[in-house]
Amino acid sequence: MPLFITLDNVYKLYNLDPSEKTEGIVILSQQNDPNKKFTSHSRLFDGLLLGFMIKGSMKSQIHFLEYEINAGDIAVLQPQLMIETKSLSEHAEIITIGLSLDFITEFPILREFVMNDQIRWEPIVRLQPDEMKLQHDLLTLIQNFYHKKASPNKTQMLRHLVLVLISMISEVYSNLPHSKSVVKSRKHEIIDDFYLLIAKYANQHRSVAFYAEKLHLTPQYLSSFLKQKTGKSALQWIDHLTILHAKTLLKSSSLSIKEISNELHFEETSVFCRYFKRAVGISPKTYRNE
Repeated sequence: MPLFITLDNVYKLYNLDPSEKTEGIVILSQQNDPNKKFTSHSRLFDGLLLGFMIKGSMKSQIHFLEYEINAGDIAVLQPQLMIETKSLSEHAEIITIGLSLDFITEFPILREFVMNDQIRWEPIVRLQPDEMKLQHDLLTLIQNFYHKKASPNKTQMLRHLVLVLISMISEVYSNLPHSKSVVKSRKHEIIDDFYLLIAKYANQHRSVAFYAEKLHLTPQYLSSFLKQKTGKSALQWIDHLTILHAKTLLKSSSLSIKEISNELHFEETSVFCRYFKRAVGISPKTYRNE
């Protein structure tokens, strides 16, 4: 079963200083340590992960495909994609930036970034040689801001710096060819086709049967298969994408809660509000006003 990581539990799981906790962002600087079993668990992060290979190399399985990540490479993991570390070189050093779903929903451009098919197929990229120095300096600046003493504008300044870094990475993807093909196993086809379907239809259809029919599978098989391979059932995945869409509309649009409920094809606004509160813990109105 994958280890499910959120911004709320990452400090405990990785023994981080809770006093440095910054809303929506976590930064880890890790080196290969035989006493820390990086290869013990596959992991799912409830947000966007950016991994910067500073030294050495690592072999990882991302979204069920294997990659070798070398110094200078950037690993871009969209929300809920599984990663499993197969091996690390002796002196490997990695800086990881994790961004919560709430951070993503506050910036509509990031929602497009995390749903980009090309990123899912090509999660490993690197900047042009003339921009590597900029990346190094920006990473250092981001780390310094993250570790600095709390101040009224610390979070906001840190967010802007991270957005600059993501914009640089986004430029790399915009210049890549779109014709790269990947040989998929049947297991990966099911997972990826389901991912594409819920990305397209989750705001309209929340029935497992709808997706199972399109994949030519029984609802029971689809749900148990996904639970075994990803740690979430089909319905949990559908709910996850629906809530992500709802959060985006609440934070980045002026639509009323009733209009958002209609946009997401809920029969009644009250049903949407109960659905949202059950998943998030607070009402849509409270979430919008936070």
